[in-house]
Amino acid sequence: MSSEDSKTPGQPLGQVAATVLAGLKTRKLHLAVAESLTGGLLTAEFVTVAGASDVLLGGIIAYQQELKHELLGVSQALLAQVGSVDPQVAAQMAQGVRTKLAAKMGLDEALVVGVSTTGVAGPDLQDGKPVGCVFLGISSQTGDYVYELNLVGDRNSIRAQTVQHAVSALGEHFN
Repeated sequence: MSSEDSKTPGQPLGQVAATVLAGLKTRKLHLAVAESLTGGLLTAEFVTVAGASDVLLGGIIAYQQELKHELLGVSQALLAQVGSVDPQVAAQMAQGVRTKLAAKMGLDEALVVGVSTTGVAGPDLQDGKPVGCVFLGISSQTGDYVYELNLVGDRNSIRAQTVQHAVSALGEHFN
């Protein structure tokens, strides 16, 4: 997925988010979100959609490594070895939020989709990774997927592009 694929041409992001939620609702699925570099922007994008509460369970913002481990179950050894900006971390974040929120809501985990964001928004390198290096994770009953993005722009632009890519990636899987 390149930075140009961020949304369907001519379709506003809010409309794409609404389509994603409608697709999940049709399949009787729920959405759980784990965010690091987006700091709540991804969850907020879904909350702009009327009726989001029919599908969206909630989100966990785990900016610090300790919280990624404690709240999302990301391996401490993995975090110590590679840091937060890594495809395996994104995968474990998506799996962790899916598991955690399904359990808290008393839902079968098969009915929950987890999505995660982790990366470097800048202005400096993080964990040896350059600004714009981002990983998105999606975890569902059908499998686990990680997207690597190499984005260009300032901090706010990278965060906004990450949200666009995450919504689009969910759309690819569930629409």
